[in-house]
Amino acid sequence: MNISKNDRSYTIDKAVTEISSDVYKSPKRPFSFQLDPARIELATADEKQELVIMRESTSLWKDAWRRFRRNHFAMIALAFIIFMFLFAFLGPVLSPYSYDQQIRGSENMMPSFEHPFGTDKFGRDIMVRIMDGTQVSLVIGVLAAFVTLIIGSIYGAISGLASPRVDNIMMRIVEIIYSMPDTLIVILLSIALKAPLDNLLNSYYIFEGIDMIGAPLLSMFFVFAFLYWVTMARIVRGQVLALKEQEFVLAAYAMGAGKGRIIRKHLLLNSMGPIIVTATLQIPSAIFVESFLSFIGLGISAPKASLGSMVNDALNGIYTYPLRLVFPAVTIALIILAFNTLGDALRDVLDPRMKK
Repeated sequence: MNISKNDRSYTIDKAVTEISSDVYKSPKRPFSFQLDPARIELATADEKQELVIMRESTSLWKDAWRRFRRNHFAMIALAFIIFMFLFAFLGPVLSPYSYDQQIRGSENMMPSFEHPFGTDKFGRDIMVRIMDGTQVSLVIGVLAAFVTLIIGSIYGAISGLASPRVDNIMMRIVEIIYSMPDTLIVILLSIALKAPLDNLLNSYYIFEGIDMIGAPLLSMFFVFAFLYWVTMARIVRGQVLALKEQEFVLAAYAMGAGKGRIIRKHLLLNSMGPIIVTATLQIPSAIFVESFLSFIGLGISAPKASLGSMVNDALNGIYTYPLRLVFPAVTIALIILAFNTLGDALRDVLDPRMKK
């Protein structure tokens, strides 16, 4: 069937309309036709304007970054976090002083060009000690988030994909750990693990290279690994329960994929949004716990600097030298605020329901 009528040209839409009408009127006629390119007209500018212009195709991460850049508070928080990492890790290298160096004749100095944050009662530069304390806080925060991410993701994915009986048992374990008082357990574990870890670090040569970390820091990692993975596990389990009945998971089963591959390649990758948000919000929580333990004397030991221990040391001279308390306290507050702002922004940009 040719598309021509009294040498009149038709557009593609008109041709298809006529063909559809002819086929509808003549159901016995076979649905086969030929389009003559010479009889087809290009769409005019007005016809193009009538078309619905679809949004450009993009990936989840590109779209998330585009929306993230529009959040000015999130960009400020990200810039501040980058600055704090440079301040903590690059600052001590460029500084002429070390965190434990006692400068004779420079005790209890007020802020000056040589010592921008002043010095403490032992003549140690406060800014360098804040750099070192910030370094400890950031390392603990990032490593704690990494530990909780690994343990919580694996546990939650296995629980969500397992049988209902196994899932019920695993979730009861999570609820038991979740019901424990965090502060009390943290204090008890820190005290109980300090002596064994000290003996372990002093007895075996293999641990000599990490002796600078110290038993208090290692005990904090054990505490985070024991307590703070439960929130991640519950979130990952919820995502797995929502995804495991999807068609792509059933197709993977049909093609013979094992449960391990389905968890790695399908379930966890499609749950990365909530996982990243939860891990980001875990960093300020770990920093606060480390500062609290150091403040009460269960964290980093002297002469190693910690923001929490610096606040505790400054309490004795709070009326005479208030800046010694202000600088580390404000640093802790700004770091926690920046990571919370970043986590809230990631929650917004990685949630498909927030797209306009």
